[in-house]
Amino acid sequence: MVEKQHEHHLSVSLEPLDDYLVVEPVEAEGWTRSGLIVPAGADAGCRHGIVTAVGPDAQGVDLGDKVLFPKDAGYDVRIGSGTVKVLRREDLIARVID
Repeated sequence: MVEKQHEHHLSVSLEPLDDYLVVEPVEAEGWTRSGLIVPAGADAGCRHGIVTAVGPDAQGVDLGDKVLFPKDAGYDVRIGSGTVKVLRREDLIARVID
């Protein structure tokens, strides 16, 4: 007899320590001047995302800030059905002001 495995859905969140941040990357397509669609991630060095958690020593960054960071910075962490980035505050390049 085969035993069925049950999926356990865990409600997990990350609480960053020290000067670490949790950023939810935004994968957005862009348009060139000629109207071509540039797929997300096709640009050379930078990504952007929304800050979802801030460690106690990460100064100058607040929840909800949209930030730029190098494509290869930090750690990819899979939570639930998505992936977030865990970065050090020093890895951020800029805050995006809409």
